[in-house]
Amino acid sequence: MKVDCDGVRRLALAFPQTYVNESGLAVARLVRRFGIEDLGRLVVVHDELDLPVGRLRVKMGGGTAGHNGLRSIQAHVHSPDFARVRIGVGKPPGRKQGAGHVLGPPSKSERKELEVVVEEAADAVEVLLCQGPQAAMNRFNATEPG
Repeated sequence: MKVDCDGVRRLALAFPQTYVNESGLAVARLVRRFGIEDLGRLVVVHDELDLPVGRLRVKMGGGTAGHNGLRSIQAHVHSPDFARVRIGVGKPPGRKQGAGHVLGPPSKSERKELEVVVEEAADAVEVLLCQGPQAAMNRFNATEPG
């Protein structure tokens, strides 16, 4: 996907090496390092149990829905007002716990869907950066997988 950006845009892409429940430590350091004052410019890409496998949604701000990584980020940046690109991983089957579900290997069919949605997530980040949150939400939240 090609998205036209007006002018030069800087992007720092980070994959925290902390445990998920300590993601906020890494994110807060990046926010300070890059001088991000407007947390609307911070984009967090994360797994989402409340979305079916392969579904993607873009969201600005909001709660944590029990996601320990988001809870940590909000605590360390002192705000929920950052962009989120939510990648659906579906609910855990049976009585399996959420952490075990997201840390375990996906099935073959889920893996294929996740490969596609990860590419879509990269596109969503690009649209967020170049065209803003409303354009990203309009484009990615309106479509169904398929």
